[in-house]
Amino acid sequence: MIAGNIFRWIGSLFTDFLFLPLEWIRNQVATQELGWWISNAVNWGFLVVLLILFAYWMKESKRFLDEGTEDRA
Repeated sequence: MIAGNIFRWIGSLFTDFLFLPLEWIRNQVATQELGWWISNAVNWGFLVVLLILFAYWMKESKRFLDEGTEDRA
């Protein structure tokens, strides 16, 4: 029963709080031309964060490779 309550709480957190800005974009702005730009700005923001994290990961991977500590058992 406790596990079921945890999953209900997580579902409530996302649907009641975290997705509210996206619901606003979908309901209020979707009929206007501005809604297209806002929706795509969210996607581009996620892509920029992903590219920054990927570049950091590659930089750290190169550093470990240069030090010779990668895949060391």
